[in-house]
Amino acid sequence: MRTAAALLLSPFAVAAQEPAAQPAVAQGLVAVAPGQFAGIVEARVTLAVEAIDQAGRTIVLKDTKGEQSKFVVGDQVKNFAQIKVGDLVVISYSQELLMTLRKGGGQLRERIDSGQQGTAAPGQMPGAFESKEVAFIADVQQVDRKKGTVTLRGALRTVTLKIKDPKQLKMISKGDQVEGVFSEAMAVAVVPAGAKARK
Repeated sequence: MRTAAALLLSPFAVAAQEPAAQPAVAQGLVAVAPGQFAGIVEARVTLAVEAIDQAGRTIVLKDTKGEQSKFVVGDQVKNFAQIKVGDLVVISYSQELLMTLRKGGGQLRERIDSGQQGTAAPGQMPGAFESKEVAFIADVQQVDRKKGTVTLRGALRTVTLKIKDPKQLKMISKGDQVEGVFSEAMAVAVVPAGAKARK
Protein backbone atom coordinates (compact mmCIF):
# COMPACT_ATOMS: atom_id res chain seq x y z
CA MET A 1 0.00 0.00 0.00
CA ARG A 2 2.82 2.42 0.83
CA THR A 3 4.50 1.95 -2.54
CA ALA A 4 1.21 2.32 -4.38
CA ALA A 5 0.32 5.43 -2.41
CA ALA A 6 3.70 7.01 -3.10
CA LEU A 7 3.29 6.40 -6.83
CA LEU A 8 -0.33 7.48 -7.02
CA LEU A 9 0.25 10.57 -4.90
CA SER A 10 2.89 11.88 -7.29
CA PRO A 11 0.93 15.13 -7.88
CA PHE A 12 1.36 15.80 -4.15
CA ALA A 13 5.05 14.90 -4.02
CA VAL A 14 8.07 17.10 -4.65
CA ALA A 15 9.35 14.77 -7.36
CA ALA A 16 7.10 12.30 -9.13
CA GLN A 17 8.40 8.75 -9.27
CA GLU A 18 8.94 7.02 -12.60
CA PRO A 19 6.07 4.69 -13.56
CA ALA A 20 6.68 0.96 -13.64
CA ALA A 21 8.49 -0.26 -16.75
CA GLN A 22 5.61 -2.62 -17.50
CA PRO A 23 2.02 -1.34 -17.39
CA ALA A 24 -0.29 -3.25 -15.04
CA VAL A 25 -2.67 -3.95 -17.91
CA ALA A 26 0.08 -6.05 -19.51
CA GLN A 27 -0.79 -8.85 -17.09
CA GLY A 28 -3.80 -9.96 -19.09
CA LEU A 29 -5.65 -9.07 -22.28
CA VAL A 30 -8.91 -10.70 -23.30
CA ALA A 31 -10.20 -11.17 -26.83
CA VAL A 32 -13.26 -9.09 -27.70
CA ALA A 33 -13.39 -10.23 -31.35
CA PRO A 34 -11.09 -12.20 -33.67
CA GLY A 35 -7.78 -10.34 -33.72
CA GLN A 36 -8.99 -7.68 -31.28
CA PHE A 37 -7.88 -7.47 -27.66
CA ALA A 38 -8.76 -5.32 -24.67
CA GLY A 39 -7.58 -4.98 -21.11
CA ILE A 40 -8.47 -2.65 -18.27
CA VAL A 41 -7.14 -2.13 -14.76
CA GLU A 42 -8.89 0.07 -12.22
CA ALA A 43 -7.93 0.88 -8.65
CA ARG A 44 -9.29 3.13 -5.94
CA VAL A 45 -7.58 3.91 -2.65
CA THR A 46 -8.87 6.03 0.22
CA LEU A 47 -6.38 7.28 2.83
CA ALA A 48 -7.10 9.29 5.96
CA VAL A 49 -5.15 12.44 6.87
CA GLU A 50 -3.50 11.59 10.19
CA ALA A 51 -1.26 14.64 10.65
CA ILE A 52 -0.26 17.85 8.82
CA ASP A 53 2.67 20.22 9.07
CA GLN A 54 1.56 23.34 7.23
CA ALA A 55 4.91 25.12 7.58
CA GLY A 56 6.92 22.16 6.33
CA ARG A 57 4.24 21.18 3.80
CA THR A 58 4.21 17.56 4.93
CA ILE A 59 1.27 15.24 5.41
CA VAL A 60 0.88 11.86 7.11
CA LEU A 61 -1.69 9.50 5.58
CA LYS A 62 -3.10 6.32 7.09
CA ASP A 63 -4.55 3.37 5.17
CA THR A 64 -7.34 1.01 6.25
CA LYS A 65 -4.80 -1.28 7.96
CA GLY A 66 -3.52 1.56 10.10
CA GLU A 67 -0.16 1.86 8.30
CA GLN A 68 1.09 5.42 8.01
CA SER A 69 3.17 7.12 5.32
CA LYS A 70 4.61 10.63 5.27
CA PHE A 71 4.73 12.76 2.12
CA VAL A 72 6.24 16.13 1.27
CA VAL A 73 3.78 18.21 -0.74
CA GLY A 74 5.10 20.36 -3.59
CA ASP A 75 4.16 23.98 -4.27
CA GLN A 76 2.21 22.90 -7.35
CA VAL A 77 -0.54 21.64 -5.02
CA LYS A 78 -2.87 24.59 -4.51
CA ASN A 79 -5.03 25.19 -1.41
CA PHE A 80 -2.85 22.96 0.78
CA ALA A 81 -3.86 25.00 3.85
CA GLN A 82 -7.44 23.73 3.51
CA ILE A 83 -6.48 20.12 4.29
CA LYS A 84 -7.39 19.15 7.86
CA VAL A 85 -6.72 16.11 10.04
CA GLY A 86 -9.52 13.61 9.42
CA ASP A 87 -9.99 14.53 5.76
CA LEU A 88 -9.83 11.74 3.22
CA VAL A 89 -7.48 11.57 0.22
CA VAL A 90 -9.20 9.59 -2.54
CA ILE A 91 -7.03 8.24 -5.35
CA SER A 92 -8.58 6.80 -8.52
CA TYR A 93 -6.42 5.15 -11.17
CA SER A 94 -7.08 3.30 -14.43
CA GLN A 95 -5.24 1.81 -17.38
CA GLU A 96 -6.87 0.68 -20.62
CA LEU A 97 -5.36 -0.99 -23.66
CA LEU A 98 -7.16 -1.71 -26.94
CA MET A 99 -5.33 -3.50 -29.77
CA THR A 100 -6.13 -4.82 -33.25
CA LEU A 101 -3.94 -7.37 -35.04
CA ARG A 102 -2.63 -6.46 -38.50
CA LYS A 103 -1.44 -9.66 -40.19
CA GLY A 104 1.75 -9.32 -42.18
CA GLY A 105 2.55 -5.82 -40.94
CA GLY A 106 4.20 -3.51 -43.44
CA GLN A 107 3.60 -0.19 -41.72
CA LEU A 108 6.17 1.97 -39.96
CA ARG A 109 6.23 1.75 -36.19
CA GLU A 110 4.82 4.94 -34.71
CA ARG A 111 3.73 6.52 -31.46
CA ILE A 112 1.52 9.56 -30.90
CA ASP A 113 1.24 10.92 -27.35
CA SER A 114 -1.49 13.18 -26.00
CA GLY A 115 -2.85 14.06 -22.59
CA GLN A 116 -4.19 16.65 -20.21
CA GLN A 117 -3.91 17.62 -16.57
CA GLY A 118 -5.44 20.02 -14.11
CA THR A 119 -5.70 21.08 -10.49
CA ALA A 120 -8.42 22.42 -8.23
CA ALA A 121 -9.49 26.03 -8.62
CA PRO A 122 -8.64 28.58 -5.92
CA GLY A 123 -10.89 28.17 -2.90
CA GLN A 124 -11.69 24.51 -3.56
CA MET A 125 -10.35 21.49 -1.70
CA PRO A 126 -7.02 20.31 -3.15
CA GLY A 127 -7.23 17.94 -6.07
CA ALA A 128 -5.50 17.04 -9.31
CA PHE A 129 -6.01 14.86 -12.36
CA GLU A 130 -3.83 13.69 -15.21
CA SER A 131 -4.62 11.57 -18.25
CA LYS A 132 -2.34 10.23 -20.95
CA GLU A 133 -3.08 8.49 -24.22
CA VAL A 134 -0.70 6.77 -26.60
CA ALA A 135 -1.77 5.68 -30.09
CA PHE A 136 0.72 3.24 -31.58
CA ILE A 137 1.69 0.77 -34.27
CA ALA A 138 4.08 -1.93 -33.05
CA ASP A 139 5.83 -4.97 -34.50
CA VAL A 140 5.25 -8.45 -33.09
CA GLN A 141 8.81 -9.36 -32.12
CA GLN A 142 8.17 -12.65 -30.36
CA VAL A 143 5.30 -15.04 -29.55
CA ASP A 144 5.69 -17.47 -26.64
CA ARG A 145 2.80 -19.89 -26.84
CA LYS A 146 3.85 -21.83 -23.70
CA LYS A 147 3.82 -18.70 -21.54
CA GLY A 148 0.93 -17.15 -23.45
CA THR A 149 2.80 -13.92 -24.12
CA VAL A 150 3.47 -11.58 -27.04
CA THR A 151 6.44 -9.22 -27.18
CA LEU A 152 5.78 -5.99 -29.07
CA ARG A 153 8.41 -3.55 -30.29
CA GLY A 154 7.09 -0.03 -30.60
CA ALA A 155 8.69 3.20 -31.74
CA LEU A 156 10.22 3.90 -28.31
CA ARG A 157 9.92 0.80 -26.17
CA THR A 158 9.39 -2.95 -26.11
CA VAL A 159 6.74 -4.59 -23.90
CA THR A 160 5.57 -8.14 -23.23
CA LEU A 161 1.81 -8.68 -22.91
CA LYS A 162 -0.12 -11.66 -21.57
CA ILE A 163 -2.82 -12.99 -23.90
CA LYS A 164 -5.36 -15.06 -21.95
CA ASP A 165 -7.07 -16.73 -24.93
CA PRO A 166 -4.89 -19.52 -26.50
CA LYS A 167 -7.00 -19.52 -29.67
CA GLN A 168 -6.37 -15.82 -30.22
CA LEU A 169 -2.69 -16.27 -29.47
CA LYS A 170 -2.44 -18.80 -32.31
CA MET A 171 -3.51 -16.06 -34.73
CA ILE A 172 -0.46 -13.94 -33.89
CA SER A 173 2.92 -14.55 -35.54
CA LYS A 174 6.30 -12.86 -35.54
CA GLY A 175 6.30 -10.19 -38.24
CA ASP A 176 2.67 -9.20 -37.70
CA GLN A 177 1.80 -5.79 -36.32
CA VAL A 178 -0.70 -4.45 -33.83
CA GLU A 179 -2.39 -1.08 -33.87
CA GLY A 180 -3.76 0.20 -30.63
CA VAL A 181 -4.38 2.82 -28.00
CA PHE A 182 -3.07 2.80 -24.42
CA SER A 183 -4.64 5.20 -21.95
CA GLU A 184 -3.86 5.94 -18.34
CA ALA A 185 -5.67 8.26 -15.94
CA MET A 186 -5.26 9.28 -12.32
CA ALA A 187 -7.24 11.60 -10.08
CA VAL A 188 -6.51 12.68 -6.49
CA ALA A 189 -9.16 14.47 -4.45
CA VAL A 190 -9.35 15.58 -0.83
CA VAL A 191 -12.74 14.99 0.79
CA PRO A 192 -13.57 16.95 3.96
CA ALA A 193 -13.93 15.00 7.21
CA GLY A 194 -17.50 13.81 7.66
CA ALA A 195 -18.29 13.89 3.93
CA LYS A 196 -18.64 10.71 1.93
CA ALA A 197 -16.29 10.03 -0.95
CA ARG A 198 -18.04 9.70 -4.28
CA LYS A 199 -18.10 6.26 -5.81
